[in-house]
Amino acid sequence: MRSGWELAITLLPFLGLFALIAVAVQAGYWLALAATPLAGLFLLRLFIIQHDCGHGSFLRSRAGNDWIGRVLGVLTLTPYDCWRRSHALHHAGTGNLDARGFGDVDMLTVREYRERRWLRRLGYRLYRHPLVLLGLGPAYLFLLRHRLPIGLMKEGWRYWVSAMGSNLVTALVLALPLWLFGFGVTALVFFPILLSAASLGVWLFYVQHQFPDAYWEPRADWSFYEAALEGSSYLALPAVLGWFTGYIGIHHVHHLSSQIPFYRLPEVLEKHPQLKELNRFNVVQACGTLRLALWDEDRRGMVSFREAAL
Repeated sequence: MRSGWELAITLLPFLGLFALIAVAVQAGYWLALAATPLAGLFLLRLFIIQHDCGHGSFLRSRAGNDWIGRVLGVLTLTPYDCWRRSHALHHAGTGNLDARGFGDVDMLTVREYRERRWLRRLGYRLYRHPLVLLGLGPAYLFLLRHRLPIGLMKEGWRYWVSAMGSNLVTALVLALPLWLFGFGVTALVFFPILLSAASLGVWLFYVQHQFPDAYWEPRADWSFYEAALEGSSYLALPAVLGWFTGYIGIHHVHHLSSQIPFYRLPEVLEKHPQLKELNRFNVVQACGTLRLALWDEDRRGMVSFREAAL
């Protein structure tokens, strides 16, 4: 019942805002576009619910989790089965230097960076630039990359079905506003909402594992529990933002036990107050982590290009 309530108070306002903005813009009330960030926050919260479905923590029924996740994946432009698989690999290898590349932000060590040719160094520098990470990157990820089962193409037909099925149903869902409002209004409303949610979501994901003392170890020395607690941050957000982001900022607890529904994560902090100070960042401090780009094997921490003297 609680999960159903959380879904209702997120999905219905999102659909209502989308329709309201589209109707107002078509009537010439361009000020309605000011509500785009709010709609983006509701879309981000829908993604968090989809995320919990992927962990099997939103409902007791696995089938229920999967079908709600698939439906929400149509709205978030994220093929559910593909995402669930890559995200499971992310959880299984967070902080493992030998298990990078699935569901995470690409990260090189200082040694690896130095061994690259200048052109690949330039590509990595561009990739890690905040304008790319939070601007071009989210647009590419949700509009293009998710349209194919990138990284999972050889793992079975189900991931092709997930990607192609999501593409088809998304097109069918968008057909309604396209018919009612036309392409111009639909694009003007849908894309800013999607990209505002995507950029904030990518920033959250970046902050969760990219901070000065983040845990990284080779496979031989890696520990799941140490990686969860030491390699994931606690982003202390204002109450309203905490609600909209599904408390995913309490990320160290989530990685320690992904079976906890998002709406119960604050309870864990209250019952275990020692977790409140572990890898804790506020919004300003979290924004400062965007300068970090490399894992320094000697300093045992993440550094900027300048700190690495590169």
